[in-house]
Amino acid sequence: MTVQQNSWLIRNATLVNEGRNWVADVRVRDGRIHCIGESLDQFPGEELIDATGLWLLPGMIDDQVHFREPGLTHKADIASESRACAAGGITSFMEMPNTKPAALDRTTLEAKYAIAAESSVVNYAFYMGASNDNLEAIREIDPASTPGLKVFMGASTGNMLVDNPEVLNEIFRVSPVPIITHCEDTPMINAELEKAKARFGDEIPARAHPLIRSREACIKSTRLAIELARKHGTRLHVLHISTAEELELFEPGPIAGKRITAETCVHFLHFTDHDYDRLGFLIKCNPAIKSARDRDAIVKALAEGRLDVLATDHAPHLLEEKQGNYSQAPSGIPLVQYALQTALERVFQGELTLERLVEVVSHAPAELFRVSRRGYLREGYAADLVLVDPQRPHYVTNDEVLSKCGWTPFDQTAFSSSIIATFVNGARVWDGNAVDGSVRGQRLSFTPHIDRT
Repeated sequence: MTVQQNSWLIRNATLVNEGRNWVADVRVRDGRIHCIGESLDQFPGEELIDATGLWLLPGMIDDQVHFREPGLTHKADIASESRACAAGGITSFMEMPNTKPAALDRTTLEAKYAIAAESSVVNYAFYMGASNDNLEAIREIDPASTPGLKVFMGASTGNMLVDNPEVLNEIFRVSPVPIITHCEDTPMINAELEKAKARFGDEIPARAHPLIRSREACIKSTRLAIELARKHGTRLHVLHISTAEELELFEPGPIAGKRITAETCVHFLHFTDHDYDRLGFLIKCNPAIKSARDRDAIVKALAEGRLDVLATDHAPHLLEEKQGNYSQAPSGIPLVQYALQTALERVFQGELTLERLVEVVSHAPAELFRVSRRGYLREGYAADLVLVDPQRPHYVTNDEVLSKCGWTPFDQTAFSSSIIATFVNGARVWDGNAVDGSVRGQRLSFTPHIDRT
């Protein structure tokens, strides 16, 4: 039998998939999972990987990243950040539209796809963005071209804050793709910012951030998004839930059949407001990291299915940009390289099962966005895989960071596990030490799915 390049036999791995785990072999051929079974024979030319004691997971699908290209490439670009994804076990990303220019029409959207085709080592997709004046472009969205429409219902960059109630209502009525929302109420934030300036002047401390970007601002905006979605039968996905109170707005249970879903992010599982005194503006992000009570409620909601997806909101800035005062330091954290390991700490702590973690980072985003033949360990599906060694601790330092910004809030953190290998469409892009920069990911494809009821 002739075996082509990137043909692998992964032997004796502990597969974690669709609610169970078991030891088996996996054959990878022609970019896909060819066979799953026990004691598979090795064919000539097939590279053998002994995965005894390792977990084999479907690659993480990160449905929320900011890779800064085009327009802000001094901070990051698709090439650099996709390499960080590979090192972290993320095999597919969905990138946000608030670049320069913003992806507010088909032309700018397709320009980003063209950049990724040339430079991304993992699979990719890009959201269309909404503004107060691009309703016609929204009506003309091809559902095969984008996983969804991003609506900033809170402060954003450029022309992407949708604060006209009539336009917002119409967007929810006509969008031919799922609406993805950032929910914070801008007038409430501005009012709290003025209070902080009156109290602290130019020296607003980082610990004031969750008071300025308040829980009340999140709750009010999330309620509005849900009301609009129910009014119009819109498929709604609310991003980066950060408060315990918001969790009560969502139904627990499997993602199948839900029309309103919610996501949280890895930093909300790890950090609390106590970390502001240690890390300062390095963990300044929107919405803000809040209390230990919020963190514990979020982990519980993720376990019980009230939260459906776990993502990163990876948003890198240069270290020197983070050194200014409150008004100068931009919001956003680089996260993709250590996202899976951060989430696995909740497994090691007994707060999440490994099977549930795989569901929220792989299965659920694939189902929510109807990603074609990815997100599972199934024969015939794309061989987007990650091997994790649960017994090999990993001590993080800034000098290993692959994101262009060159730093991580996890510097000097010891994780309990290591990412041993990442495969994208059958090609090993990460071998535990380095990224193979010759690998190119593929454009994600979607099954169109607007079925308003």
